[in-house]
Amino acid sequence: MDRAVPGSTSHRSRLAVRVRRHGSLAVVTPEGELDHHTADLLRAPLEESVHNGCIHLVVDCSGLEFCDSTGLNVLLSARLAAEEAGGRVHLAAMRSAVARVFEITGAGAVFAVHDTLDDALHGLPGG
Repeated sequence: MDRAVPGSTSHRSRLAVRVRRHGSLAVVTPEGELDHHTADLLRAPLEESVHNGCIHLVVDCSGLEFCDSTGLNVLLSARLAAEEAGGRVHLAAMRSAVARVFEITGAGAVFAVHDTLDDALHGLPGG
């Protein structure tokens, strides 16, 4: 299943999120800026994916241009939910500006971080 989650206000239009589900795997692709104005646009599909049995989440960060602390908290919450369900969150193809946030905060150490989406999908069910 491939579904787009569009923004509905001028702030929210800075982030678009696509979700592709394959069994217990969801590939979530945010594109644009992830900040306090747009965080719910990513939070909702991540929570919905785990709630619907997708315990392995791959976040394709290749289109993510910016991530602030609110966005980081959304990803950390998704990680906790996935791990409680027996899964994991994988981050793939982070741009340097986004990777820097994870490096500065040390949050990269709690995620499976991959250079490419293909690397993240390798070995996962449905990947």
